Amino acid sequence: MTAYYNEIDPYAAQWLRNLISAGHIAPGDVDERSIVDVQPDDISGYTQCHFFAGIGGWSYGLRLAGWPDDRRVWTGSCPCQPLSSAGKQKGHLDERHLWPAFQHLIAKCRPPVVFGEQVAGSLGLRWMSAVRSDLEGDRYACGVACLPGFFAGAPQQRERIYWVASSDSPGCDRVKKQDEQPTAWSKVPRRNDTDGRSSSFWSAAVQMEGADGTRRLLSPGIKLLADGLSEGMGRMRGYGNAIIPQVAAEVIGAYMEIAA
Repeated sequence: MTAYYNEIDPYAAQWLRNLISAGHIAPGDVDERSIVDVQPDDISGYTQCHFFAGIGGWSYGLRLAGWPDDRRVWTGSCPCQPLSSAGKQKGHLDERHLWPAFQHLIAKCRPPVVFGEQVAGSLGLRWMSAVRSDLEGDRYACGVACLPGFFAGAPQQRERIYWVASSDSPGCDRVKKQDEQPTAWSKVPRRNDTDGRSSSFWSAAVQMEGADGTRRLLSPGIKLLADGLSEGMGRMRGYGNAIIPQVAAEVIGAYMEIAA
């Protein structure tokens, strides 16, 4: 069985195809249609379904956590623009509020597990409350955790709401019981050093002070300047919309431990 990736941005969609070809994420098909045009029958034969797939962060995070490619799972990080403090904060009135379309597919297809992520903040928390209510109405148990990037050693805060929904099953009551205990989701050890860098992936980053006086951890050789329109705008957009797979892997691993 193959994976299904739904991503409307052509640049990110081609990025996904490149990652699949290189073997970095689960093999599968990339669909560039809007999620509102996807019907349940279109995805009935897939083991994994990744909506708003971006550059494959959830698929990569699943592999980091030890989740097999042939184990059923859905993921989806709904667009954050309607909720972000950097936008107009229209919430559910924004045309990019696509949770209803995602929920429709979840309710019709009944995947056993769904992982998701959303921007933190007051609007994000209200969004999550509504999403949780919808999922519980569809007979899913939900777990929610608000985690920063440095939870997994990333040199940035990037606080996000991570959630998991598990369909009614023999292990469902355990997920519900754990979620009633706030400490249950915080027992995963944080692997960051005192300076905000991990001992592996981000260890090569160095601190640089920009013209605005802010100190940032950057890869060696990166300068804080730009000359004209950068050829890397597509990459920057992809990174900006992406999740941190290492944080997602911690959430996935915690769920696997609870549900085992």
